[in-house]
Amino acid sequence: MVSVAIVGGSGYTGGELIRLLSSHPEVEIVDITSRQYDGTPVHKLHPHIRGTDLVFKNKKPSELDADVIFAATPHGASMKIVPELLETGAKVIDLSGDYRFNDIDVYEKWYGIKHTSDIKGVFGLPELHREEIKKATLIANPGCFVTGAILSGIPLSKAKIAERMIFDSKTGVSGAGVNPTTSTHYPNIGDNVNPYKPTSHRHMPEIQQELGAFSDVKISFTPHLVPVIRGILTTNHCFLIDGKEDITSEEILDLYKKQYEGEPFIQILEDGEIPRLSSVRGSNYAQIGCFEIDETGRLVVISAIDNLVKGASGQAIHNMNIMCGFDEKAGLDFFGMHP
Repeated sequence: MVSVAIVGGSGYTGGELIRLLSSHPEVEIVDITSRQYDGTPVHKLHPHIRGTDLVFKNKKPSELDADVIFAATPHGASMKIVPELLETGAKVIDLSGDYRFNDIDVYEKWYGIKHTSDIKGVFGLPELHREEIKKATLIANPGCFVTGAILSGIPLSKAKIAERMIFDSKTGVSGAGVNPTTSTHYPNIGDNVNPYKPTSHRHMPEIQQELGAFSDVKISFTPHLVPVIRGILTTNHCFLIDGKEDITSEEILDLYKKQYEGEPFIQILEDGEIPRLSSVRGSNYAQIGCFEIDETGRLVVISAIDNLVKGASGQAIHNMNIMCGFDEKAGLDFFGMHP
């Protein structure tokens, strides 16, 4: 049994951490912090979490006493508190983008923030970095778009058969966070599809960093906001290098089955089946499928995840399970909510 604290528990990712950790067989939640909602019962902000005595508390990082601390804080805020959290002796899992980049200059360019910490984290995608995660004290939980995109591209990059991957992602509104904005206002979203930052989204270099570690593949990424609450559906348009045009869909499928053999949360779909958001909604599973090649040499691979679970809080708990030596599926062993 480990004690767990959540810093910044009032948002959607904080709520998902509370929901999932509350039924984790190896976890006791000892603190959930919020300056704004100090003393407020958790169910007042997360109405689905009832029957507990959990209350938000306004505590400084140095006042926390837990084995594992989740930092569900915004970009820029995490780098200010993570060093203090580590000084408490806890293992820390940060859900912001502050520690995801190997090159701080890349972070500062894409986030427009001066990085003030020299601490290095482990990129927390278990399917790529499991061995490093086991030994880590700081995990940089990947972005939600990034998770769906990278998982759809790892086998192709490792096989060095892709010249370029163009990721077209459709995301639910919860990915924008709990605070409403003009762009997330229902009349602007309903019956609409809204591309945004079509060539300059800050998740693109994160995808490039991880997939580019295996080959010289070039990455492009465009997100679209669609009128659903949860989920990210990513279409990977992969252009094969010269000399690989004769590869078959069956051979591609075999690459994916071998890459993800034994992975507890990856579902590879066969027979041309297309992933769907409803199949992974509320779960920590990622579905990957399609694997079709057209006559121009374009390979299409599609992935589906829940942006708040596999794309955020569920993946963070998966990382905790690995760090603490628990069963990797502990607290996450359930299917999605279809329909």
